[in-house]
Amino acid sequence: MTELDYLKACLLGLVQGLTEFLPVSSSGHLVIIQKMLQLSGDSPQMLLFTVATHVGTLAAVVVVFAGTFIRFLHRIGAELQPSFKGRRTALLIAWLGVVACIPTAAIGLGFKDQFERAFDSAATTAVGLLITGTLLFILGYLPRPRRGWRRMGWRRAALVGLAQGCAIMPGVSRSGSTICVALFLGIKRRWAVEFSFLIAAPAIAGAALLKLLETLSLPQEQVSAIPWGPILAGSVVAFITGTLALRILLSLVIRDKIHHFCYYCWVLGAFLLGYWILR
Repeated sequence: MTELDYLKACLLGLVQGLTEFLPVSSSGHLVIIQKMLQLSGDSPQMLLFTVATHVGTLAAVVVVFAGTFIRFLHRIGAELQPSFKGRRTALLIAWLGVVACIPTAAIGLGFKDQFERAFDSAATTAVGLLITGTLLFILGYLPRPRRGWRRMGWRRAALVGLAQGCAIMPGVSRSGSTICVALFLGIKRRWAVEFSFLIAAPAIAGAALLKLLETLSLPQEQVSAIPWGPILAGSVVAFITGTLALRILLSLVIRDKIHHFCYYCWVLGAFLLGYWILR
């Protein structure tokens, strides 16, 4: 296995940032790129690099949705006041977010070892990409969704969270799965995207925390040998490209163009499946 240098770190950060939010599976692409660059995903440098790029993409979510998050927090503060009159909409949205995160956490923690083993399988990644492509293709034939947040309910929120949990499997897009499921359930496009990234923030932060704890549990000599410069560079690249990709995704969902990514997922999935069969 090779060392992580600036060029490799920036390339991985570019891939992570672009594919984290576009519906093409960041995990699937990182599996491919890491194998091409002969980098071990279980090495101390790559464990910490995963933490850094997750922080970079989380920062992208915060920047793009800064106005939405600030208004949301202000509204929660107002609704917590005993003197508040009117609908407690922000508290309801927060409750739906908590409900959605429960199945995500249960799947992520309960099947952690199985998902990590899946990252070594080209066949699993290929199947995940084919599943993502199929979800996107079906989305293109659905009627325009009309449900607002008031008609989402805890059952629909839980199903979106379940989709997010299943997206830990390499090749299955997190953003693609959650947005597709929300739209399948009839949730309006803008709200489907905003809810997807409302529940993405704790999911991304939780994944980063787990990787950080895993890194800190390693022997001190391994941690001290980590190349901090390339890792920081990769995180910055992931933030910049993630911000760009997230803005593109918002535009594509609003214009009902997201389903066109199905062809890319199918082609890449078929290529990986062919590679696995013929190798």
